[in-house]
Amino acid sequence: MPLPPPPPGRAHEHVPRTPDPALDDSELACARTAFAQGRRRPARALLARTGEDWDRRAHRMTVLALEPYAAARAHEWLLAEPGGADASLLLALAQVRRALRGKEDAAVARAACRSAAALAPADPTPWLGLLQLERDGGAQAVRIFEEVRSRHRDHHHAHHLMVARLAERRADGGQDPLHEVYEFAAWAAEQAPADSPLAILPVVAHAERYRVLAAHGFASTDPAASGHWRDGRARDVMKAAFDWWLEWEHDDHPRHLIDLNFLAHAKVLEGRGAEAAALFHRIGRHATPEPWSYPDRDPSPAFHAARAAALGPRAR
Repeated sequence: MPLPPPPPGRAHEHVPRTPDPALDDSELACARTAFAQGRRRPARALLARTGEDWDRRAHRMTVLALEPYAAARAHEWLLAEPGGADASLLLALAQVRRALRGKEDAAVARAACRSAAALAPADPTPWLGLLQLERDGGAQAVRIFEEVRSRHRDHHHAHHLMVARLAERRADGGQDPLHEVYEFAAWAAEQAPADSPLAILPVVAHAERYRVLAAHGFASTDPAASGHWRDGRARDVMKAAFDWWLEWEHDDHPRHLIDLNFLAHAKVLEGRGAEAAALFHRIGRHATPEPWSYPDRDPSPAFHAARAAALGPRAR
């Protein structure tokens, strides 16, 4: 099957040194700027327009919650609109962010997520916040994940989080091809609709498991030297994911660029330069920290080096 042609004008466009979590959502980027300046109306209108597009709502809420003063801004919003579901959820996710950085009691963040969930029972996003607070793939994480799935069966971010958590379990060495994270990712990809980006999840599982193995000394901290992407099973996973991408026609998914970064990373390490180049063309300037940071690397230089090797010396 021939590789897709590159989009016009994207092959050598400037790539920012710091990845932008808003990705290609220009409306979100504008609303975030206004929100950071203390103007909540654009964010309020954006979230209202997002409605029950749950993957997009989670993406937009999560990015807004990353702003340094998001908790204070959301608190002001909630004072102006007591009981507002959007303001409550944004405050909860901002508190989750603070808890993950050690600046907030996790119990406070959990209570805020549950309050937000009570205000919007159909919304999976408060449960996503609770899942972010779980540090392993144990029974509590599974229960929360099922709460998300009961509201949105193919929730993209939640599946990625579960893969990351399950990858942490029993780092006991070896390539462990039967590790539960691979089984979970394969199951999720199989049960998802044919046009769902969860088809890429087995590639994500491979990268997340490498991160854990390298962190525990069971794999080389140089991804290119680890061999993790070159065994037969890995090659089958990468080929299936890339073939699926060639047929995929839904580049409007709010988090599709995260999947493309994982797939490009895998193709670079597998040594498939032409396939990696096709993916970098589609990614354009939208790098993501994961998986280029794995296991403990500065993601921007890692991304730029891989991109330049794939696209040639004119890539920046």
